[in-house]
Amino acid sequence: MTKLLVLTLVLTAAAAAQQYTKDGELVMPKDYRQWVFLSSGIGMTYSNAPTADPHFDNIFVSPVVLKAFLKTGTWPDKTVLFMEVRTSGSHASNKDGRFQTDLVGYEAHVKDASRGGWQFYQIKKDAQISGKPFPKTAACFACHEKNGATDTTFVQFYPTLIDAAKKAGTYKEVADVQ
Repeated sequence: MTKLLVLTLVLTAAAAAQQYTKDGELVMPKDYRQWVFLSSGIGMTYSNAPTADPHFDNIFVSPVVLKAFLKTGTWPDKTVLFMEVRTSGSHASNKDGRFQTDLVGYEAHVKDASRGGWQFYQIKKDAQISGKPFPKTAACFACHEKNGATDTTFVQFYPTLIDAAKKAGTYKEVADVQ
């Protein structure tokens, strides 16, 4: 298969996962649970304030997009990194253990050159259909720009991707996220 055909298939599959309403909201990918699970974090917020019940963030990406990243170390246009946010519970089996509980909502980090590059979207739990983009003044933009190890994304928190990004020369070492 030629490289051009492979790239075309990747972009077509990525675009299929990324759709918008006529008002510019991101349509929630219905099959995200069949995507590849990248990682889970707990308490990954843009605030340094402590919280008694931190949320779990589960990150998913489509298999086609992941395959492209592993080959190139960069996210192709039309990438959707989809985050499922859940509350956490504790003390079920031991005093320090934490586990995931209720769904809070969803967020997406989307790369779309036709919409100005990377954008963040929030899809509320009750909506589960589509979500509005965050304003460019939201803290996520500045934090990801400053602290993202690869292409404004936190690849440093996705252990299965670090080697691919380093091999491709797209990984930047970042200090602790502030």
